[in-house]
Amino acid sequence: MQCTLGNCNSFANSTELCYIYTRMITVGYILAILVGVTLGLVGSGGSILTVPILVYIMGVDPVLATAYSLFIVGTTSLVGGVQSALLGKVDLRTAAIFGLPSIVAVYLTRLYILPVIPETLLRFGYFELTKPVLLMALFAVVMVASSLSMIRPAKTASNEQSGTVRYNYPMIFLEGSLVGMLTGLVGAGGGFLIVPALVLFSRMSMKLAVGTSLVIIAAKSLIGFTGDLRSGEPIDWNLLLIFTALSVVGIFLGILLAKRIPGERLKKLFGWFVLIMGIYILVKEFFF
Repeated sequence: MQCTLGNCNSFANSTELCYIYTRMITVGYILAILVGVTLGLVGSGGSILTVPILVYIMGVDPVLATAYSLFIVGTTSLVGGVQSALLGKVDLRTAAIFGLPSIVAVYLTRLYILPVIPETLLRFGYFELTKPVLLMALFAVVMVASSLSMIRPAKTASNEQSGTVRYNYPMIFLEGSLVGMLTGLVGAGGGFLIVPALVLFSRMSMKLAVGTSLVIIAAKSLIGFTGDLRSGEPIDWNLLLIFTALSVVGIFLGILLAKRIPGERLKKLFGWFVLIMGIYILVKEFFF
């Protein structure tokens, strides 16, 4: 019998172990607020925290954790995207042009590509590359790339465009497809890729790009999650809904804090944290 919050007394192993598990779940829920706070403060990084929390603290299988991340980050981004739209900081046309190929890519990846990846990909002596290890390693690489994009100084001269939004359709389509596939594999919303792409290929302002990105992340993440529902993955709705609700609370706290904390400084600090976490996951998965 698996230990859950409601069956500690009947857990097959010791009651002490079950209560340790319960405390870890509680810690995970507290950190769920941090996921939302991060999205509210820097406009990205939600999935960067969500997957490690689910896997290393709450004991969720890495493959299933990527599915949970899609729902959690998608729902939280939807709340932020609606608020941005009400403030006039969303370009719906760009969201559609970028979002459509991204949505198709993430849905197909979750439904058809991820299930056919074998559980064991490579054996070399004592080393075994499994599907969960591959996904966590890929996620760690995404974390490192994300951290570098946050640590590097922003190019303010090109971020604040004053002209009309223009479209480089081939590049927007390609970028949307690649981000969608990445989201499908590792459960990352890809905000750190979407925002620069919108600024570069659509020549929109940074603030407009962030709001538009939230709408794109919400759409492709939630639709991608439906691929997991069709594939028959077992979902712990109790854990998922509580985590998501706390993350939504966190995004409102993050929005309030963002008014008092310089965003660029906070973004760099968070970038260093993500870099350390990404390196830690790589070391843990391959050497321990």
